[in-house]
Amino acid sequence: MLYQCELVNRSTQPTLAIRTRTAVQNLPQVVGQAYGAIMQYAGSLGVQPCGAPFVAYHNMDMQDLDIEIGFPFVQELTGHGNIQAGEIPGGKAVTCMHIGPYDQVGGAYEAVQKWVEANNHIPAGVAFEFYLNDPQTTPPSELQTQVVFPLK
Repeated sequence: MLYQCELVNRSTQPTLAIRTRTAVQNLPQVVGQAYGAIMQYAGSLGVQPCGAPFVAYHNMDMQDLDIEIGFPFVQELTGHGNIQAGEIPGGKAVTCMHIGPYDQVGGAYEAVQKWVEANNHIPAGVAFEFYLNDPQTTPPSELQTQVVFPLK
């Protein structure tokens, strides 16, 4: 697959998220449970997300991933229990769209790394994946994952 990387300027986005650690093989269950808990809590507040669900990767240790699982919201909200209020940082970022199964998103990361090096940028350390369509109703070959690396 050919990947196109793009430099963008993002606005800061308030979020509700659950930060946890898990092995890559457990991601589907962990992510699904977190999304369900956040949506239930947001519903109790009478608010809906304003964009695609995401996972922020604070490391890339596949057996001990440090991740934030969440949704963006229009307004800042108060967390509850393990659901924390936070934000997706604003500023410069590089984005790359992956179309296909989630377990093949590595090509987008490689494209971003090459783009960052070729354009003399420095990643801020956290990689985001935004899931633009629903895996329960979309064939794996058509899943859209936007990979975003905030830049220093």
